[in-house]
Amino acid sequence: MNLPHRWIHYLGKSALLVAALAAFATLGAAPSMRADDNDCQKRINRADHRLHEAIEHHGYRSPEADSARHNLAEAREYCWGHGHRWWDADSQSWHTEHDWKDEDHEHYRDHDDHR
Repeated sequence: MNLPHRWIHYLGKSALLVAALAAFATLGAAPSMRADDNDCQKRINRADHRLHEAIEHHGYRSPEADSARHNLAEAREYCWGHGHRWWDADSQSWHTEHDWKDEDHEHYRDHDDHR
């Protein structure tokens, strides 16, 4: 295929422009996604830590633990609503399924029963 020189020139410029726009769009979106992920991860880590502390100091079935469990669920719902994924602080991984348990940290029940 033998294209005129000016067509090759325009095709080259067009390809360069498309590549630059794609790179700009990708790089422009990445920081905001990372910021949202970081915010969600911090929210959930903080709420999860507070739940651990409430269970340790007041017991699994305490009002303090129930309140902390409710706050953890709210943090997860916030992240789910903003990115359709949530951070699991215990496994240190992102989940893309709405698969968390509202009755969280049930493995602490055994410790609480022995008090």
